[in-house]
Amino acid sequence: MKDLMGRAIWDYYHDDNPEDLQTETSISELDELPVNYLFRDFEEMNNIEQKAMKLSEGKVLDIGAGAGSHALYLQNKKGLEVMALDISPKSVEVCKLRGIKNAVCENILDFSGETFDTILLLMNGTGVFESLSKIDPYLQKLHALLNDNGQILIDSTDILYMFDRDKDGGVYIPAGGYYGELDYVVHYKGESEEPITWLYLDFDTLKNAAENNGFRIERILKDEDSYLAKLTKK
Repeated sequence: MKDLMGRAIWDYYHDDNPEDLQTETSISELDELPVNYLFRDFEEMNNIEQKAMKLSEGKVLDIGAGAGSHALYLQNKKGLEVMALDISPKSVEVCKLRGIKNAVCENILDFSGETFDTILLLMNGTGVFESLSKIDPYLQKLHALLNDNGQILIDSTDILYMFDRDKDGGVYIPAGGYYGELDYVVHYKGESEEPITWLYLDFDTLKNAAENNGFRIERILKDEDSYLAKLTKK
């Protein structure tokens, strides 16, 4: 991993000639991702993020923390104990520089030793599951990290709307695999990361997987094709 996302976050924080990130997927063309978006405050967050911030309580684990905007808000504005977790070394360093007291560079599947009252997975949090074939190990890990009365707040988008339809309303979906499994590529300053598999889940598919791994699930908020879900232990 070249850590291009982390490099962009590092450059922006240090005002070292930052450029916008570019992203693309196997079903979408190149798109700009302004780096300053990753440094947004509460007022700039979308409805789903703001709802998750309001619901967060107790000891919090923020998975895929990035530049740390969610963790920073919960730590500084709500006074919660927060751990920011990310696989990007430079992102974790920026989290620390921004004042997050506990920031860790590790893959969630390798992390252990603590449990939490709230676990956050935001900005298409289901993406970290990679694919439907890998969702069970991730959910089992999250189950082990969650306190008995805790909650997981996770968001995603049903991307069925991105596919073409016929005159009768039927959707043209490529054969082979779940339509929400995409190849995702990040570009920065002329360099490209290796493609990763990124998972967008419709709510019913997430519901089935969650219930099969010991969770109750509730859709807390729906915003067009996106949603925020709350998972608790059965």
